[in-house]
Amino acid sequence: MFLLFGLYACNDSYLERYPLSELAPENYFLTEAELRNYTNGFYSILPDALAIHYNVPHQADDEARNTLANEIQGTRETPSSGGGWTWTTLRSINFFLENSSKSSDEAARLEYDGVARFFRAYFYFDKIVRFGDVPWYETVLDMDDEGLQKPRDSRKVVFDKMLEDIDFAIEHCRTEKHGQLVTKWTALALKSRMCLFEGTFRKYHNLGDWETILQEGVQASRELMDSGIYSIYQSDPKKAYQELFIAEDAITSEIILSRQYDASVPYVHSANFYILSASYGRPGMQKSLVNSYLMKDGSRFTDLPNYKTMEFYEETQNRDPRLAQTIRTPGYKRIGASETSVPDFATSVTGYQYVKYILEAKYDAGQSTNDMPIFRYAEVLLNYAEAKAELGELTQTDIDKSVKLLRDRVGMPNLDAAAANADPDPYLLSEYKNVSKGSQLGVLLEIRRERRIELVKEGHRYRDLLRWKEGARLEKPFYGMYFPGPGEYDLDKDGKIDLVIYEGKEPQRESGVQYQKLGELVLENGRDGGRIVNLPDIIKKWDEKKDYYYPIPTQELQLNPNLEQNPGWDSSGT
Repeated sequence: MFLLFGLYACNDSYLERYPLSELAPENYFLTEAELRNYTNGFYSILPDALAIHYNVPHQADDEARNTLANEIQGTRETPSSGGGWTWTTLRSINFFLENSSKSSDEAARLEYDGVARFFRAYFYFDKIVRFGDVPWYETVLDMDDEGLQKPRDSRKVVFDKMLEDIDFAIEHCRTEKHGQLVTKWTALALKSRMCLFEGTFRKYHNLGDWETILQEGVQASRELMDSGIYSIYQSDPKKAYQELFIAEDAITSEIILSRQYDASVPYVHSANFYILSASYGRPGMQKSLVNSYLMKDGSRFTDLPNYKTMEFYEETQNRDPRLAQTIRTPGYKRIGASETSVPDFATSVTGYQYVKYILEAKYDAGQSTNDMPIFRYAEVLLNYAEAKAELGELTQTDIDKSVKLLRDRVGMPNLDAAAANADPDPYLLSEYKNVSKGSQLGVLLEIRRERRIELVKEGHRYRDLLRWKEGARLEKPFYGMYFPGPGEYDLDKDGKIDLVIYEGKEPQRESGVQYQKLGELVLENGRDGGRIVNLPDIIKKWDEKKDYYYPIPTQELQLNPNLEQNPGWDSSGT
């Protein structure tokens, strides 16, 4: 991991590491190289490819699989240890900040202090999302330090400290754009993200003091937008969106920070394998997300009278081009292939099979090398628009410099704020029970639509549901494609049968045809058809009183009796 983040070196000194046995303040932290080398270790807390595109519960209600995380089933229990209550990285960060002043290179010290404080804000962002109130530490503690017995600080105190850290990072980190190193622009993107989360979480969970936080996020987003450093990547509208996620090297006109992969190190990931393997969850997009994509002309798919019973070919025609760049749709041709491919039901439980991140077949064994985005400009634009809408301040001008740019990429009409507010989408209203019912309801719903579509499979959705207080969505059945019943299906309408859903004895197999037995492929109305039902025997539960937070491990409560458990949790997790 460290070596990867050292790939930017111009010479061997970049990778020099002091022997750990000799790493003491009196003989380290003296030069810019030593400051840089130490802070390189902090990059390991950033998500890798697996965490970005696959790890549950990040996909939440966007994706179905043949296994469900405990968070989604409602079967979490209080762990005895671990459970995310870990502080090793924080100690390393604080150790650096206590000792970086040993360097006489003031400019380098300020820059790498900025990097360290970026990562402290990032570290604590994860902690308040997971646990709410947590103890704030900004010094290195010894084993007998009284600070180890302190109670949790309120999330508001912690977030104020995080703002101090991220503002320091914004002021002092390098201003040169870099796709794998923390810069001023990465810090602005993190501030935009964490302020949107915290502001909306406080709003929808009735914690108060949310408006100022959202304004901070708006200002951070606007500063990044006004800088002109980043833009929305453009090429052919039929492939520009997909190209962002299959690029060997991150497209840094839009991607602010990425996880770098390189076969020569070797450091590779397994997106092809996890998405296309029959033995690893068989992920597939859920029907509710497919329904959320607009028509190509900007009208609402769910306004069509027969949208609930449309079969695959019909429902994928004339839709937002991002749909065909995210899942297989009729006419899909895999990279490096000469023939078209229909969805593979052996590797996708819903039939809506992902193409986002998918490279050519030679990478299927787990050797993918496309870089994975961690922060990208599109998210900042959406953060800006949503924060303004939640504040009741969103204008058409704001939309024109945010949402419009995302739609322009794929040739979609712009969002009309006045029209959206005059006629809020009833389908989205049914999706989000707790959405703020103000004068900008319609456009707020549309921004949530845009966010879900643009950022699908990038690790945001679960946290979005947490901050909107919409966790109960996870109790709903997870659905896939609609079929009217058993029969033969030409999925892409090329004149050849692609899928047979049968009852009883399996028919004689023909080459190129998939066979699914009814009952193993579960339709909601059995032989009378309906949507595919994912894991029909599992009843998912969401407890509004406790499931928005994780429990603190029992061992930690025993070691520090001043800690209080999160509401609803105890040593048995009940």
